Amino acid sequence: MNKYLRLVLPLSVTLGLIFLKFFLGDESKDWEGVLSYLPHLNTVLIIIGLTWSAFVLIRILKGIFLKQYDINREDNLRARKVYTQINILHKVANFVVILIGVGLILVSFEPIRQFGVGLFASAGVAGIIIGFSAQKAIGTLIAGIQIAITQPFRLDDAVVVEGEWGWIEEINLNYVVVRIWDQRRLVLPSTYFLEKPFQNWTRSSADITGTIFLYTDYTISFDAMREELDKILERTDLWDKKVKVLQVTEAKEHTVETRILVSAKNSPTAWDLRVFVREEMIKFIQKNYPESLPKTRVLLQPETKTPEA
Repeated sequence: MNKYLRLVLPLSVTLGLIFLKFFLGDESKDWEGVLSYLPHLNTVLIIIGLTWSAFVLIRILKGIFLKQYDINREDNLRARKVYTQINILHKVANFVVILIGVGLILVSFEPIRQFGVGLFASAGVAGIIIGFSAQKAIGTLIAGIQIAITQPFRLDDAVVVEGEWGWIEEINLNYVVVRIWDQRRLVLPSTYFLEKPFQNWTRSSADITGTIFLYTDYTISFDAMREELDKILERTDLWDKKVKVLQVTEAKEHTVETRILVSAKNSPTAWDLRVFVREEMIKFIQKNYPESLPKTRVLLQPETKTPEA
């Protein structure tokens, strides 16, 4: 109810100014000096009041619509998609309201009415001029709108950008803020995501598969490692019980590469699961197969004497 009360003040002020304008009527035309500007000032205040009311109304409608979606749920893919679109559209709507309000204020003054009318009538010419003089700024603005429509990522998506792993924290018309895992913030222009490749780990689902690589000697028992992996996953809630794989993916000169795949409900959980599994598997190898840790072999042969001539 409080959010609706926020609309009462701007509407009350605007209605009062409108009533005052009708109350003054045509008598104000005979005013001279400073008083002659009062009707114009009253008109400007009415326009400002309507613009203010429009801002509040847009914000209220945004809150009503987003109330249907809970972004704090674990399965929040749909909610994040809607939040991303609505936040961008909210900024676009505010920009349009400001543009219309400024134009109406200019039109209300007789000396600059032609300029105000020209602001609307010559939008095409102005667009060309602005396009040449501020190509990057306009391109970034359009890119922000395009991101809201196509949604290559959404709020709280897990991404890898510029070699950094983090989450989409904020999406604006001209820039995007990525919260890095160590709480740093990476700020990138909107055009970056349309021009350069990046990884989105939660594009279609929050579920994610984590990878762990282990390097051991050839003498390791892979069956024992698989049995231990089962035991490790059974005693943790981080695993979602969907993916569990242990494979030998490479046989190198000195070591054998073993890859473990495990799944989790989201990227932060997958990170914790990978760390946990890696640590427990290393403990298992150290305790039960210390001779299978990576080693370099050197074969020493007795020196052979060459027969004397």
